[in-house]
Amino acid sequence: MIHSFSLVLASRNVKKAREMAAQLQPLGIPLLDLSQFPQAPVVDETGTTFAENAELKAVETARALGQWTLADDSGIEIDALGGAPGVYSARFAGPDATDEANNLKLLAELRGLPPERRGARYVCHLVVADPQGQVRAHVHGQCRGQILEDYRGSQGFGYDPLFLIPEYHRTFGQLSLAVKTCLSHRARAFEKLLPALAALSRTS
Repeated sequence: MIHSFSLVLASRNVKKAREMAAQLQPLGIPLLDLSQFPQAPVVDETGTTFAENAELKAVETARALGQWTLADDSGIEIDALGGAPGVYSARFAGPDATDEANNLKLLAELRGLPPERRGARYVCHLVVADPQGQVRAHVHGQCRGQILEDYRGSQGFGYDPLFLIPEYHRTFGQLSLAVKTCLSHRARAFEKLLPALAALSRTS
């Protein structure tokens, strides 16, 4: 188990933090949340891609706190909407949109479309920056699925209750955290990140 190396998560999303802490369990790397760092900046996500926003959050937070920092930028891309909402996933229905408002807007945008035209993918970019703000790792993952016409399940967050994994006949809102930890876009990004984190923890 690795105890001398820890990461600060550049996010105030409690549910996301819980998912990401579970992904780090195999290495025993503690994940600290921003509630322990009231001085942490609120990073303006001005990037036009998930990659750019993840790097902005990692670099600015690491420099401000002088801590190893993990940042995630993720969202959903809908085939029928030309990849929207993409980087605007969290604010699809407006600057201060709730998950419910975003989901209702997505359902309205896709109303009347048959299942074969409701394809989508979740995308996740993860960036690790060292205490000086240098990017030390950058990976991404994705997970294909389909947007349903109504909610199923209350687990997860964001668009999870609408995002069906066809081979499991369940949405992310119906799957347990343990199963989602193996299947999701974030899980697939972490598969690539863990070896890099193991190496960084040995040299830090």
